Amino acid sequence: MIDTIQLHTYALRAERELRGNILPFWIQHTVDMERGGFYGGISNDLHVDLEAPKGALLTTRILWAYAAAYRRYQEAEYLVMAQMAYADLIDRFWDHAHGGLYWAVSPTGEPLQPHKQIFVQAYGIYALAEYALATGSRYALDRAIALHRLIEAHASDALHGGYREACAADWQPHQAALDAASASAEKTFNTHLHVLEAYANLLRSWNSPELRTRLAALIDLIASRMIDRDSAHARHFFTNDFTPLPGPLSFGHDIEASWLLLDAAHELGDRALLARVEPLALAMADAVYAQGLGGDGALPYESDWQGNIVQAQREWWPQTEAVVGFLRAYCASGEPHFLEAALRCWEFIEQRLVDRAGGEWFKAVTPEGEPLRDEAKVSFWKCPYHNTRACLEMVARLQQINQSSVLQISRGE
Repeated sequence: MIDTIQLHTYALRAERELRGNILPFWIQHTVDMERGGFYGGISNDLHVDLEAPKGALLTTRILWAYAAAYRRYQEAEYLVMAQMAYADLIDRFWDHAHGGLYWAVSPTGEPLQPHKQIFVQAYGIYALAEYALATGSRYALDRAIALHRLIEAHASDALHGGYREACAADWQPHQAALDAASASAEKTFNTHLHVLEAYANLLRSWNSPELRTRLAALIDLIASRMIDRDSAHARHFFTNDFTPLPGPLSFGHDIEASWLLLDAAHELGDRALLARVEPLALAMADAVYAQGLGGDGALPYESDWQGNIVQAQREWWPQTEAVVGFLRAYCASGEPHFLEAALRCWEFIEQRLVDRAGGEWFKAVTPEGEPLRDEAKVSFWKCPYHNTRACLEMVARLQQINQSSVLQISRGE
């Protein structure tokens, strides 16, 4: 049985990793002092790729990470980094003619891929809402609200529900996939999951009826049409009417979805909705626990629907989501195997993914735990958002669990 002292120690370790490694790395290595913003690519051996395009996705995730860190710790250097990311997002990525965020700009800041990928508009909402919570900026909140309304006006599907993947620069219909795997899909789980995440965070500072309605509908859509109830795994690719298309089983997305659904339902404060969502979320966490966790305590990247692992590497972000998802599942259920799984996965992160020599984390390791050193340390997708969030969640949730344990002891339970 894990006691309160051990849990406190884990929380301290997570906080030390965040404030002693992750956050300092991005401050020290990623700011483009000459051209502004952040470098688009840095190799594992810290070589800067000056020709790498810059993506709004990376800037939004940096903005969220440092706004969230500042909101918790009130450290001036975190605020400065958040302010730089906010300025980069508005100055380089915001389309001042049509609204919304470009997908990518050149290394010097000219629009390179000006279409409106809904995935990155969602991250814009998520980050701007966090910055508004951290600083009280009404201007940032207004930008987040504007993105929400642009999505609803131009990407919402009134016939079948849910959201399209992309719009053109002027918000006209447009086809653009996040990656090669989703090229044939008209709608994806990934985009809907992060619109959910964004709307839940926006609700924390803008409690509007229109947002509440859209968030409740999105929770219902994901739970009823995008998750296979028999297996408790998410389907990833769909036609416009949500007919599932062939695709992998992603353990990282499943465990992430389990806690984001809970988080959104809690934020709405709808007890009936939460009563419907919680059993599904716990079933998803149990399915990942039973079918995904390796003997090393980590999650492989993907399997097929027959349970055969097709990508066995241990990438950084599914492990962070496993830590958070299993902790949230434990808080919701009290089942000890969830807490044990979360802490085992954190042990794996510390032992295998944290780069003690170069700083930050390796993007991925082999099934044997060897770093994939050719993978970038910073890229269009490799960011400080997943691991920052995991550390913040560990500190908050372990404190919550400890306080609950102390309260039970004081009552003689």
